Amino acid sequence: MMVTTSPAHSVWILIFGTFFLKLPKNQFLKAKLNKYMIFTSRIRVFYCPYRYRLLLTMKLALLLTVAFTIQVMAETKAQTVTLNARNKTLREVLLEIQKQHGYSFLFRGDNIADRRITAQLNQVDFVDAMRVILDENGFAWSLEDGIITIRKKPQVTATQISPLQLRSFSGRVTDEHNTPLPGATVSIKGTTAGTKTNENGVFEIKTSLANGIFVFSLMGYAPVEVPFNSNTTINVTLKETLSDLDEVVVVGYGTARKSDLTGAITQLKPDEIADENPRTVQDILRGTPGLTIGLDASAKNGGSINIRGQRSVYTEANHNSPLLILDGVIFYGELSEINPDDIEQIDVLKDASAAAVYGAQSANGVLIITTKKGKQGKPKINFTSNLGLSTMGANRPVWGPEGYLQYRQDWYIAGTYDINPTTGNYEPYMSGSTDALPAKGKPGYYEKLTPEMLAKYGITEADWRAYSVNGADASNEEIFARRIGLDHNVLTNYLAGKTFDWYDHSFRNGFNQDHNVSISGASDKINYYMSAGYLSNQGVIVGDNYRAVRSNLKVDGKVTDWLNIGANINFQDRTDGNIATDWGRAITLNSPFGSYRDENGNLEVHPQGSGLTGLIRGYNYDFDRQFQDLESGYTVLNSIFTAKIKLPFNITYSFNGSPRYQWFYKRYFASSTHPDWNPLSNNAGVDRENSKRFDWSINNTINWEQTFAEKHRVNITLVQEAEERRYWWDVIRARNITPTDALGFHETSGGDRLRSEFDTEDSRQTADGMLARLFYSYDDKYMFTGSVRRDGYSAFGTSNPRATFLSAGLAWTFTKENFFNWNAMSNGKLRLSYGQNGNRSLANPYIALANLANGVGTQGYINANGDYIQYQYLRIDRLANKDLQWEKTASFNIGLDFGFLDNRIATTLDYFQMSTTDMIMNQSLPNFSGFTSITTNLGEVQNNGFEIAINTQNIMKKDFSWSTSFGFSKYKNTIKHLYYQYQDVLDANGNVVASKEVDDIGNGWFIGQPISAIWNYKVTGIWQVDEIDEAARYGQRPGDPKVANNYTADDIQNADGSMRPVYNDNDKEFLGQTQAPIMWSLRNNFTYKNFNFSFNIYSYWGHKSTNGAYLNQDNGTSTISQGLANTYEKPYWTPENPSDFWARLESKGPAGLNAPQRVFDRSFIRLDNISLGYALPSKLISRYHIENIRVFGSVRNAAVWRKDKNWRYWDIETGAMAPRIFTLGVNLTF
Repeated sequence: MMVTTSPAHSVWILIFGTFFLKLPKNQFLKAKLNKYMIFTSRIRVFYCPYRYRLLLTMKLALLLTVAFTIQVMAETKAQTVTLNARNKTLREVLLEIQKQHGYSFLFRGDNIADRRITAQLNQVDFVDAMRVILDENGFAWSLEDGIITIRKKPQVTATQISPLQLRSFSGRVTDEHNTPLPGATVSIKGTTAGTKTNENGVFEIKTSLANGIFVFSLMGYAPVEVPFNSNTTINVTLKETLSDLDEVVVVGYGTARKSDLTGAITQLKPDEIADENPRTVQDILRGTPGLTIGLDASAKNGGSINIRGQRSVYTEANHNSPLLILDGVIFYGELSEINPDDIEQIDVLKDASAAAVYGAQSANGVLIITTKKGKQGKPKINFTSNLGLSTMGANRPVWGPEGYLQYRQDWYIAGTYDINPTTGNYEPYMSGSTDALPAKGKPGYYEKLTPEMLAKYGITEADWRAYSVNGADASNEEIFARRIGLDHNVLTNYLAGKTFDWYDHSFRNGFNQDHNVSISGASDKINYYMSAGYLSNQGVIVGDNYRAVRSNLKVDGKVTDWLNIGANINFQDRTDGNIATDWGRAITLNSPFGSYRDENGNLEVHPQGSGLTGLIRGYNYDFDRQFQDLESGYTVLNSIFTAKIKLPFNITYSFNGSPRYQWFYKRYFASSTHPDWNPLSNNAGVDRENSKRFDWSINNTINWEQTFAEKHRVNITLVQEAEERRYWWDVIRARNITPTDALGFHETSGGDRLRSEFDTEDSRQTADGMLARLFYSYDDKYMFTGSVRRDGYSAFGTSNPRATFLSAGLAWTFTKENFFNWNAMSNGKLRLSYGQNGNRSLANPYIALANLANGVGTQGYINANGDYIQYQYLRIDRLANKDLQWEKTASFNIGLDFGFLDNRIATTLDYFQMSTTDMIMNQSLPNFSGFTSITTNLGEVQNNGFEIAINTQNIMKKDFSWSTSFGFSKYKNTIKHLYYQYQDVLDANGNVVASKEVDDIGNGWFIGQPISAIWNYKVTGIWQVDEIDEAARYGQRPGDPKVANNYTADDIQNADGSMRPVYNDNDKEFLGQTQAPIMWSLRNNFTYKNFNFSFNIYSYWGHKSTNGAYLNQDNGTSTISQGLANTYEKPYWTPENPSDFWARLESKGPAGLNAPQRVFDRSFIRLDNISLGYALPSKLISRYHIENIRVFGSVRNAAVWRKDKNWRYWDIETGAMAPRIFTLGVNLTF
């Protein structure tokens, strides 16, 4: 047996875990007959005892990672040959070249090595050097697997064509981005002649034919035919095919051709939407049918992810989020750790058949993220730089100076409305006057003095001034201001005409930058991808900052023909903790006449005035920030080590080992020198928090794939895996630090022992699993996939630590049937699948166990001496449940895939129905048990819906193309069961006629309704002036909200025979749901020559929410009646400006129902992204050895249209801020 290795370095090779071979380079072995000679390696073998294999394997992985990285640099640098040979043997010449490159040489023939060679070369390309040394001296040669084989050229006979009769054609093959395509086939149609392009996409082919056609082809690209002509230089551009059914999809523990899929899987490739410049993983996923992606307004730009709706009432620990897989290994980190520029593709596993291979973790679907690797050819350097500006995409302004005064004036006037017996009008008039109600009988008391006001009420200036006791020199402005409650700094600044914009001061235009560089490449022995990135984002809220440094190293090496090993190491250091302004307090507690700085220019601690107390003093972020310090962040090291061994009979063994480290730190200091912070009341001091998490997982996979009789394809996968997660957390909260806290968070030893806190938490959880999967295909028409998985998890009860999950999928490609002859349809496939998945995401890994906690207070006893002894004690605060087990989701999916006009139109339709049972829930317990509840498995939720995805190539011309992607999803979830507790249903006579399951009103869960159902009182309008008597029957007056009284049997009859409505749960009704049942998206991409333009729209439709801001009850904490607070701009009802939607200021609900909520329709359409790019012509940049330069600009969250025009609460989708981000960037490829 002959074993070859990498030409550049010695390598240790593991054979079946038993023997190691060391193959140092530059050793010489000669065959007996002197005909076959190879410069190769001496073989050393030693035995490795079984107990040391694991340790040696781990060392081997680390060693090879370093070795291959060094080899990468060696191979990328050593591309030229320098040689000075005069009349030397070919053996001597090639030994010198081997020293420079490490290649092995094989001579096939007699006395080849003794041929004398003369050659002088200085930094000559390796291929050109071989041509000088070998071709020009009558030798033919080839390079394969690191070995150069050398033969004598055959002699030309009389029947052969003379080289002088041959024509030589050469050129370059590139893609649409002018990137060289190595390995492309160049052939002459109708002949066996052909060649392949080199690493630079360059080819050369010779032929004696006078006429013919060249065919250029490469998998994944449309072939191009070029006829012979007089021009011997041919440059060709290959275009990627529209729909390649042989495209590889990651299906979990392996890959499959897209044409072989039996489950519902969607594949996303970031490069296909690169024009949109996605900056997060969520940006890539947004708009995908079946996925709901949250919008994050923070500088971090995250967002939740949900596949096919919420499936469980349990919501802790991301229980309804999909499982994340990164390069074949479960990923427990945050998506922000993954640089979008490093992602090759994302495969979304939606149905149970596709996701069941991950068993007890895949009930909510699976996202499989595959990162980029190098491509054959020269090393490629890619650099992308983005500069952005985040602006407020949605506003909710507060009253400015004039609006603030008008609002306070109207707020006070609103309490004086009544029927004036003189005029009969409903107006600001009340007879009599008291100190509590100084405006009674004083028309215009709260209004600013103007000629129009005096004429309106028929009073004089003296009358108006005499309404109150004023200072002798009080101006009319001061009198008005004091009547509407202005005082302290606010009054002073109002009279001086000084204002401050707290809204503008709390928000900003944030500057963002994102820079990434990558180096990648591949040879026949090694594949590498290295990247580094720096991200710095400023949010639109002052003080909201996010910074991250990310790097990735991915190396895969071919050690022998049967062994490949690799490593993928991802590092991130991020800071996402900062002291952002409490903008809610800043803009609503502070008057526009509040003071930002005092008269000496110093920051004001209390903008409204230091003579006030509590919230009404106001809030100044910049003053408080002087007394605070914070450092917070994460450091993450995520690594994956892999090995793949080819065994006999087409069996492969794969190993994945993935250790992950995460460190968190937080150091916070609040100085006791702040005038409002008291170290004895716990709002000043030092917090030092540290945590570490260590996760590891191993995965062993055996795969066997075979084809029988050219039509029967079988693929069997067996998997065994195990994992452990450990977490350590410690915190110190030091208070009342003496003698001083001047050292900030750097010193805690002086903290008061009684007032300080020390806390710790440690946790450990383990899991394992086994999987068997079978795939069978007959004639690429009929496909079957079946899997069975057995899982174990330490967090569940001792009676149910394990569970088994089954799945099966069928597919039929009916367009391959002989009877199908509709040429317009290029692809058609029917899919059918069923399976069961589990969910083990729990907030507490010890939730199935009883818990010991500190007792409340102390206990005591009297000892033998009569002394009373007090002591602290432990108590059990949680019951154990040995029967706790996984939630289970059973899912049925039927799908159709269509392709028309050579797949220029590709459509996918899916209908699904899934049922989640044994949900994690807290079941109430009777009081005598001593516990309020126990965590157990109860209930059932059913989800169903359908999805449509349509992708079209509308126009495909040489200089212009237009493609469209459209997605539509509609979902419904229904609670079928909760606690299986039933109550009798009685008829009018009190007879039991049926029974029904009891709802959980406290949590808002109702049998037969969606999980997110809105069950509330229905507001039908606003009482108007002409309805004053009817409003009084409800204990209300004009301007108050009308509420439907659906149940009248419990209404109370008054003495005069009228009925007084009573409001309780009987009057509530179902008014919608908070989760959108309908989602759709539309993406269009246009290219014109070197320009590209794209836009993306998505919409969530049919969901609602409740809000009580329409009530204008802004004095809930007496910040207006006793303070000087501001509030959000919004309409309010007055007799002069009536509304049937907005209530009067400080309105009231019906008797017994103070604040009924209104329902708002949250349906919207968002123009999510607009982008424009331009690629510089290659002829301008190629002279500088630049492969591609592209400049681009984009606007994210460009516009939004909402259905409900009364919505005024920030962004319609999030209910919070949604930044609009403008980006300019450049991408360079070398």
